[in-house]
Amino acid sequence: MITSTPPSDDQPDAQLDAQPDAQPDAPPSDDQPDTRTMRERMLAGDDYIADDPELAEWSRVARDLAAAYNATTSRQAPLRRHLLEELLGSIGEDTEIRPPFQVDYGSHITIGARCFANFGLVALDVATITIGDDVQIGPNVQLLTPTHPLEPGPRRGKWEGAQPITIGDNVWLGGGVIVCPGVTIGDDTVVGAGAVVTKDLPARVLAVGNPARVIREL
Repeated sequence: MITSTPPSDDQPDAQLDAQPDAQPDAPPSDDQPDTRTMRERMLAGDDYIADDPELAEWSRVARDLAAAYNATTSRQAPLRRHLLEELLGSIGEDTEIRPPFQVDYGSHITIGARCFANFGLVALDVATITIGDDVQIGPNVQLLTPTHPLEPGPRRGKWEGAQPITIGDNVWLGGGVIVCPGVTIGDDTVVGAGAVVTKDLPARVLAVGNPARVIREL
């Protein structure tokens, strides 16, 4: 069971809350130099530079797999399943994702059993994207974990970050929903078409609008 804190007026929007504090063109460092690779920084949840050869190659492998998946037909279910198992961190039984399907790395995405995602899902998995069981995802939904600094210096320096997204069991995301970095959506919640989810949503509510607001319990 996935639970989350109900939204409140003093909870900052996820896009803004995910941004690092003011910093120069490079992230601040202590007396010890940071010898980690950009991939190691990214996996640790720290600021990193995406324009890095190792990360670029990792992403190219994922995009090649996604392109192969998107080129399949509805008559090639076994091949589709094989490609998704290669692309994603894990995928449950009887889960269907209709192409086209776009990812950053793929391996940071876990999807439970009996889920359905309609055409055009974009899941940018710089940080983890965790999707529970029995989730319904409408067409052209975007799950966006990446963030960029508000300050011009580090943004010009191509520093980025990310915040994980968690979608609970039996959630329904209507067509065109955008889920922003750092958001958790509780079990059995419904998000209306076109909503932009910037804050956590509790379990068993209906939320609509931009930004998404809870209008009633379910």
